[in-house]
Amino acid sequence: MTKNTKYQKENILINSGVNPKKCMRCGKCTATCPASEIMEYHPHQFINMVDKGEIEALLNSESLYYCLTCYACLERCPRSVEPVKLIEELRLQVIRKKGQNHIKIEEVKNCLDEDTPQQFLVSYLRKYIK
Repeated sequence: MTKNTKYQKENILINSGVNPKKCMRCGKCTATCPASEIMEYHPHQFINMVDKGEIEALLNSESLYYCLTCYACLERCPRSVEPVKLIEELRLQVIRKKGQNHIKIEEVKNCLDEDTPQQFLVSYLRKYIK
């Protein structure tokens, strides 16, 4: 594992809050995933690949975008491992790698109205202003 890959792995694990060591590789997450049939890598494989440091293959996979973020994988997991959180973090890594995550706060203010929840703003800024 290269130094960069190790850094990427650590960053992904910290940001997602997922501990891949908890995964038993039972496949219940994959069995319940409505998109697993079209995914190149299945939810339990995401966990295993991040654990092994195989980050680049995941970042280049279309499977990142097939995930519906329905959290069915979490509902079935006997150990509460959250593949969806890893997938979301990997999606953010792709966005950041392409340089598309930086926004100016002035641009956000122009898109708001009085009905925009504060939680949306905090979440959006936390993810995309880094």
